[in-house]
Amino acid sequence: MNDGFERVTAWLAARNHPHAPMALPVAARTAREAADGLGVALGQIAKSVIFRRLADDVAVLVVASGDRRVDERKVAAITGPLGRADARFVKERTGFSIGGVSPVAHRERPVTLVDRELFRFDTVWAAAGHPNGVFAVAPAALVALTGAPPADVVQSVPSPCNDVCQVDPALGWCRGCGRTLEEIAAWSTLDDAGKLAVRDTAAARLGSGTP
Repeated sequence: MNDGFERVTAWLAARNHPHAPMALPVAARTAREAADGLGVALGQIAKSVIFRRLADDVAVLVVASGDRRVDERKVAAITGPLGRADARFVKERTGFSIGGVSPVAHRERPVTLVDRELFRFDTVWAAAGHPNGVFAVAPAALVALTGAPPADVVQSVPSPCNDVCQVDPALGWCRGCGRTLEEIAAWSTLDDAGKLAVRDTAAARLGSGTP
C-alpha cells in the first residue's frame, strides 16, 4: 500500500474503530469499481467528493452515497460558494490522491458534510487512503469519526420515465418506467426516499414482467 493507507489505518486504530482497512485485489477508483470489488450495493460506497471553498481556499469534503450525485448548489448553500478542486489541490489539502481520498485522517482538516442517504444502510464502505484500500463503517460511526452533520447534499430523484407514461391496461403499469397509475399520480407528493422506493419497485416489475 502507501503512506495514505498506513495513516488511515493508524488513525482508525487510535480511535478504536472496530473495522481495520482492507486491501482489494483490484483498484477501486470509482464507486462502481469499489461496489463490484466488495460485492455490495453501489449506495453502500461512501465516496469522497472534494470542493474548494472560494472564501478561504479551504477544502470542502462531501461524503456521499455511491448511487447519488452530489448537488453542488445544496452544498454551497451550507458552506458558501465553491470552486473546482483539481488533483493538486486535493493532494495538498488531504494528503490523498483522487480515487483514494478517505473521509478521515486528512493532512488539513476539511469542512465535511455526510450525505444523509448513507443512513439507508447498516454498513457503508469508504476509501482508506489508496485506490485499493477500503474500510467498513456504520453511518452513525462515520458521523462521529468526522464530526460532520448528516445533510441533504445530493440531487433530487428525477422521474424514471423519459416520455409520457402509457399504462398498459393488461399489466396495470407503464411499460416505459414500470410505475402503476397510482404511483404516477402520487409521484410529485413523495419525498426522495419515497421516490426511490417506488423507482426500485417499478424497476423490479420491468425486470420480472409481472405486477
